[in-house]
Amino acid sequence: MGYRPEPTYLISYVFRKILIPVDGSAMCYRALEVGLDFALRYGSKLTALVVEDPSIPNADEVSKKVKKIASERGVSIEVKVKKPNYPDTSVATTIVEEMFEEHYDLVIITARGRTLNPDLALGSVALSVIVNSNTSVFLIR
Repeated sequence: MGYRPEPTYLISYVFRKILIPVDGSAMCYRALEVGLDFALRYGSKLTALVVEDPSIPNADEVSKKVKKIASERGVSIEVKVKKPNYPDTSVATTIVEEMFEEHYDLVIITARGRTLNPDLALGSVALSVIVNSNTSVFLIR
């Protein structure tokens, strides 16, 4: 058998800084779990972004739940809470602005969050983030 070098885990170099938008929906916590796995396996630095929106009843509760889930997995996570300047900006714009300001390597977002329409395959926030992103987007369904 020939020589086989150890794996280098290119992912740990490519996705060092990850943003996870969370809105308190069940799906957003699936995206959080994926992000936590990246952090555990590759040492990625995680930031959860809660965008205060009328559909989110309590942003502080969402922040606490994110921190609790991360601490249970033994992962450090920064949680940011931002409020869009309505009507000039939206949830998607706030997420994209955060991406541009902080230079994330990856955004992990769910296809749908708190959308009530079951006929939608992709929510408007996710679509807007994908279209306007300057970085890689990992879409969770």
